[in-house]
Amino acid sequence: MACRFSELVIDSRDPKALAGFWSAVLGYQELRDGDGDDEGTVEIGPEEGFGGPAPTLVFVPVAEPTPGKVRLHIDVSPTDRDQDAELERLLALGARPADVGQTGEESWHVLADPEGNEFCLLRGRVAA
Repeated sequence: MACRFSELVIDSRDPKALAGFWSAVLGYQELRDGDGDDEGTVEIGPEEGFGGPAPTLVFVPVAEPTPGKVRLHIDVSPTDRDQDAELERLLALGARPADVGQTGEESWHVLADPEGNEFCLLRGRVAA
């Protein structure tokens, strides 16, 4: 028996806004809106929700900034266009280029989401 990656929890200053950004990036929908017991927490995921083939993302409100470099980042791959077209789309959504010391020879782009969380746009296209 093994574990399965089911959700990723992300600290956020503005969970609703960051969830909106990542929903647009991944084609996810809002599953939980921050009301109830987990006030301010927003969960997004594929249409089938938690427990489906893809993990959900849970944005949790925190007041304090991240202390230092985050040790985990998300890699995304285009599904229906080439890397250049997807880069344009992500930048239009609010991503921005991030410099982590890359040489310029990499096959991926390093970006930051609206709260500065780094992620990479890979070249290879994957099935949606």
